[in-house]
Amino acid sequence: MEYDKSFFNLYFFTIIIELLLGLGIALLLAKRNWLNNILGVLLVLPLMIAPALASLIWRLLINPNFGIVNYLLSFIGIDDFTWASHPDTVLFTLIMVDVWVFTPFIMILLLAGLRSLPRQPFEAAELDGVPEYYKFFRITLPMLFPFILTASLFRLLESIQQFDIIYALSQGGPGESSMVFQVSAYLQTFQYTNIGKAAAMMVVLWAICYFLCHVFVQQWHKLKIKTKGELLQ
Repeated sequence: MEYDKSFFNLYFFTIIIELLLGLGIALLLAKRNWLNNILGVLLVLPLMIAPALASLIWRLLINPNFGIVNYLLSFIGIDDFTWASHPDTVLFTLIMVDVWVFTPFIMILLLAGLRSLPRQPFEAAELDGVPEYYKFFRITLPMLFPFILTASLFRLLESIQQFDIIYALSQGGPGESSMVFQVSAYLQTFQYTNIGKAAAMMVVLWAICYFLCHVFVQQWHKLKIKTKGELLQ
């Protein structure tokens, strides 16, 4: 069905983009100083806004009649961008709003992970004159991987259950270009009064969440045991 494609595209791109942005911001804020503390507080502000309210704010910002975003885009030659009103751009709009709201969540988890890493491997690498890229890929990233996996698990499960952003911006449309299980189940229940079909969709969604939780928790425990063994050696 049409919403199956949107289901996987939306969650795959949002999680990848949020992980990359969250990791990049966390690396920039890893050192403790007054400027990084202020920037950290400012960057967390979108996470304090309810997703449904954030979606309504973005609907005003991208409104084709009075939205400031379209006005600013007109200065670089982009006029009448369709945003959530066209099948070709609705996925981009949903990803943009989701990334704006939830990237601070990834950033907080990874920043906490970075600041909790032991300093001895980094000090030894600095004494040996190890390049920065080598320290990142061979020291920082492996030790940070349990935090990345945890952040991915939380965001994946949250994204799969995401309803408010999608419904507030597009209601699964135009057509079925952004239809996902939870929005479809909502419409089947309250618009078409098809309770049986909606219940079946939510059971499928529950099964997906349960399977992903089981797989990720198993891998996390294995990775935790492996990491502890490497640190003890």
